Amino acid sequence: MNRPTTHRPTTKRPNPEHSRTPDDEIIRKTHTPRRTLVLGATGYIGGRLVPRLLQAGHKVRVGVRRPEKLKQVPWAADVDVRTVDLDSGRGLSESLDDIDTVYYLVHSMGSGGDFEAHEAEAATRFAEAAASAGVTRVVYLGGLHPEGRELSKHMRSRANVGRILLDSAVDAIVFNAGIIIGSGSASFEMIRHLATTLRWMPAPDWVSNRVEPLSVRDALYYLVAADDVDETINRSFDIGSRQILTYAQVMRTFAEVAGLKPRHVIALPLPAPTLSGIWVGLVTPLPFSLTLPLVQSLQEDAVASDQEIDAVIPPPESGLIGFADAVRLALRREVEGAVDTNWDADSGGLDEAALPLPNDPQWAGRRIYCDERSATITGVTAAEVWPVIEGIGGANGWYSWPLAWKIRGVWDKAVGGAGLNRGRRLPDTLRIGDPVDWWRVDELEPNSRLLLRAEMKVSGYAWLEFEVTDSDGASGGGCDYHQTATFIPSGVRGRLYWALVAPFHRFIFPAMAKNIAAEARRRAQSDSAFIRS
Repeated sequence: MNRPTTHRPTTKRPNPEHSRTPDDEIIRKTHTPRRTLVLGATGYIGGRLVPRLLQAGHKVRVGVRRPEKLKQVPWAADVDVRTVDLDSGRGLSESLDDIDTVYYLVHSMGSGGDFEAHEAEAATRFAEAAASAGVTRVVYLGGLHPEGRELSKHMRSRANVGRILLDSAVDAIVFNAGIIIGSGSASFEMIRHLATTLRWMPAPDWVSNRVEPLSVRDALYYLVAADDVDETINRSFDIGSRQILTYAQVMRTFAEVAGLKPRHVIALPLPAPTLSGIWVGLVTPLPFSLTLPLVQSLQEDAVASDQEIDAVIPPPESGLIGFADAVRLALRREVEGAVDTNWDADSGGLDEAALPLPNDPQWAGRRIYCDERSATITGVTAAEVWPVIEGIGGANGWYSWPLAWKIRGVWDKAVGGAGLNRGRRLPDTLRIGDPVDWWRVDELEPNSRLLLRAEMKVSGYAWLEFEVTDSDGASGGGCDYHQTATFIPSGVRGRLYWALVAPFHRFIFPAMAKNIAAEARRRAQSDSAFIRS
């Protein structure tokens, strides 16, 4: 039987002993440690939530499809990692065993196909498993949306998942938030690239719609506090910064905070959500599969309808962070190289590609094309070459034929891929699962090996691998460098693609190996000169 979803608590919980300034964040200790499961721990919010739950004193378990993606996160050794596939339900029941609270932070937007049905099916499967396991609370983060209006597929799906959880046998706290502003968030990247790229912005009429931004710090504050609510409660809450802006004001404010010249946004009397989604995809790092549903969700106001959350979780003692301060914090985090997660982090459970590696038996008997380059790099060690390899892509480039890479990136973007402007999470360091332009880190062994899997639109599967080891007995130091590009075509189109690009590889890949070696030597010489001085 479905239970009412409009229950109000009879008492207010104590004001949290939470103190933080816009420049610092302090997570208070919980008064009731709980056994907590986070589904979606490799996602943008989930990856930031886990360390805060640990800091609060909760015992944390995480459920992910590929546990190897967590090898290099700093909190990996402090959590119980379980393998969970929400598509099939594999590992779900085991992960819920002896758990009090579950954070359900998964989605499949941008995965293609009927993601509404996909999300609903996964949420229903999860809700039934949570009830059977005796879970006492589920926490979900959805989106702000007006009631009684026809919603975009994206917002409709989020709202539907929230209803499924509220109608289940387990109490749920469903938060509805607008655009979340933080270093690496999809909303932040969309705003940043629009404001940076275009000084004069002719835009569809949705730029006049109202939005209530929320800093990622405050979003995490509410999520952490939800695990500490004592009352039995089953309902949704709107959360926001209490600062209401239009999307045009959002972009103008970003430009002002970032020190850019004034931006002029001209609203056109045309909704054109599909065309504007394509336009946003062309000038931002977000792929069309993400910009189209995102822009469609901007067609309505995203403003909190009430502040009833205050009766359950009062605002932070230092106050909620406004949009301008949230932008300042995000920009500062990027300068500091402290971007923990970014928008391109996977969904944490739905539609996460788990492709075989290039040397897996699955490919036996199939045509495999390889371009291999090996060299002995004299005068530098493997540890000195490694920073160049680990820093490849993004602003650092690919050390060969920049124009050719740019053209390939533009083409990939035009056909719906990520292109080159997806960039990297951080400029100099990588971890498994990180995006690197149109590649993703599949395997990483520091100072030794990097395997990138291509996510560009192509008829087949491609990898780019770098290996470096110290040479035995090399005079004056030295290392062995090995670079392999592997392509496994799908059908005739894949073979035609390789035939077309193979002539360019004869110039691109040798130049890449040569220039990586030259850059490693240049850095080593620069460091030596600095030490002598």
